[in-house]
Amino acid sequence: CTGRTGHAEAVAVTFDPEVIPREVILDVFFTLHDPRQLNRQGNDVGTQYRSAMFYDSEHQRELFEAARERASEYWDGGIVTTIEPLGPFYRAEEYHQDFFAKNPGQGYCLAVALPKVNKIRASYADYVAA
Repeated sequence: CTGRTGHAEAVAVTFDPEVIPREVILDVFFTLHDPRQLNRQGNDVGTQYRSAMFYDSEHQRELFEAARERASEYWDGGIVTTIEPLGPFYRAEEYHQDFFAKNPGQGYCLAVALPKVNKIRASYADYVAA
């Protein structure tokens, strides 16, 4: 990644709002990463690692703004998460899909992903299957 395309690493989230409310999904987003870090997450640096949310409707934009406001009550310091119109979404290569599930012993998964997964399992136990 050169960071010159304007693209960002992102995920498309599919869920049933009858099982888990949209607001909870958005709160999980702000729990999983540090939304105060500009153009980086941990050791990954560049605009492609920015904290961003991409909307495809005015309703989504409003939900995202409300979630960002809720997050600002939790995090000290300014939230830098951007809320941007959705552009083209490019699915990552197959080896990236379900990476944590397929590679639980990999160094990045153990050092970075597993603590985040455990945090979500503890914080949102009512919504997460063990």
